[in-house]
Amino acid sequence: MHSAFVTPTASLDDPLYYLTNFRFVLAWVGERHGDLLSGDERDFLDQFARLPQPAQALLVRMVMRKGELFRLSKLNYVEVGDSASVMVPLVALGWVDDDPVLNLDELFNQLRLAELRLGLAEAIRAAGGSTASAKTVLYATLSSQPHDAKRLCQWWPDAADPVVRLKVMDICDRLRLMFFGNLRQDWAEFVLTELGRQHFETVPFTPHSRAFQWRHEVNLYLDLHRLRQRLDTGERPADLYPEVPPPAHNRWLDARRARLLLQLGREAERSGEASLALTLYGDAGSSDARIRQLRLLERQGEHQTAFELAMQALESHPSETERQALARILPRVQRRLKRSVVPSDPEPAHERWDLPLPGPQRVERAVAQALSAPHAPVYYVENSLVTGLFGLLCWPAIFAPLPGAFFHPFHHGPADLYREDFVARRRDAFDACLARLDDGSYREAMRATWREKYGLASPFVHWAIVDEPLIEQALACIPPEHLKRCFERLLGDLKANRAGLPDLIQFMPEAPEGEPRYRMIEVKGPGDRLQDNQRRWLAFFHRCEMPVAVCYVRWAASDEQPA
Repeated sequence: MHSAFVTPTASLDDPLYYLTNFRFVLAWVGERHGDLLSGDERDFLDQFARLPQPAQALLVRMVMRKGELFRLSKLNYVEVGDSASVMVPLVALGWVDDDPVLNLDELFNQLRLAELRLGLAEAIRAAGGSTASAKTVLYATLSSQPHDAKRLCQWWPDAADPVVRLKVMDICDRLRLMFFGNLRQDWAEFVLTELGRQHFETVPFTPHSRAFQWRHEVNLYLDLHRLRQRLDTGERPADLYPEVPPPAHNRWLDARRARLLLQLGREAERSGEASLALTLYGDAGSSDARIRQLRLLERQGEHQTAFELAMQALESHPSETERQALARILPRVQRRLKRSVVPSDPEPAHERWDLPLPGPQRVERAVAQALSAPHAPVYYVENSLVTGLFGLLCWPAIFAPLPGAFFHPFHHGPADLYREDFVARRRDAFDACLARLDDGSYREAMRATWREKYGLASPFVHWAIVDEPLIEQALACIPPEHLKRCFERLLGDLKANRAGLPDLIQFMPEAPEGEPRYRMIEVKGPGDRLQDNQRRWLAFFHRCEMPVAVCYVRWAASDEQPA
């Protein structure tokens, strides 16, 4: 049975709106992920429901704040009341520690400078410091001496404002992860929606629509996330690599694992640990990791190994992005090995303009203004127009309610958007959308989607740029066969090909019969060069005989005028 997502009805006028949202998440997870919950997590849901409302509200306030340590005086909320008394049942459950042990770092994060000078005066003087010093100096002075973690009353017996520690953040993060399917999204999604700043497509779903099917998948996600956090805080890749979990045989989790290994490899390479970096890149097995592995092998002089790996990659049907990189690496390696160099396809020459402009200034909009005319307007669209038209035409396919694609009310797009099987799972739906370009119904389909879906979050439609006048110009001037070729190229690699499109488009609705009625223009300022994804799009336009040019801007002398 299919039903639709219904967002919670909390209003920001309600002082307990955040509690309504939190209860919504708990109910959602309890209903749809009950089989993935541990005994402690089920107990949390049950015990939370039995708490007095003020205690619920205070706990949620703490969960939604940053960190796990709080000064009691800062937990001051009108709708909660006296936090010290409201907190009693939370302490009794062990969810809050009202007298936690604090290490030196935590102490310095919680106390103000005046409090540190007063409360730690004896320790500062014993370490040879001055209580008049700045906070950073006081920390350096005290951290040079060994200090055991202690309760606040032991650090500072006269402290009047307690510090408390939230102890259920791990459980709440796990519940948030099961709801959103990621830890990138948080409670702010509810607030932004209630403020009207974001709106989402309503997608039918089944009771089994969820991010995780097994508890070990949740555990794996969290393990990978924590390893990335430890890398970000400075831990060495050599120490983290042994803790990286083995492949899960789950495509999207294995992709996350590969990204972590790539990040570990890059850090190892920056640190001069070339052998470890090569191992990490090899274990990652992704396209990006292979290219980095090959480049590092080159620098290490391992040209035979690099050649063999490059040939294997070339024979495995690489993406355009990887093929482009291999076309640069292979000739260099072949020359080093004194092998005959296999010539790569030459990059097609593109139409080039040189335009003097007074500067410096923002080149894209300056070129648009210089080239625009009443009968041939120029728009600054960059990656928004082609992708936006694609998003409008293919909306039914993109938002198809497939398992694993949508599982909460706050999806900006399908969760599997950049997975390898995204298009394959929706091939028939995409074919039906693209068929409208053949039968002529695409214009009305795009207009209807724009009217019906305006303002809804989309991974492709940037509503602020793709407005009705721009759409009408594009539909009048760009032939449907050109749109179809562009859309098919997007579908070939959505992640890579959605970027690199030309900055400007010029419409020429009065062009003579048989002449192009539009042209795309890539703009390059002084010293700027074409990026790889831009080169790939230019090569594509050249093959398809679609009108495109590159405008190279130079700052004009005072007596020059724009051409």
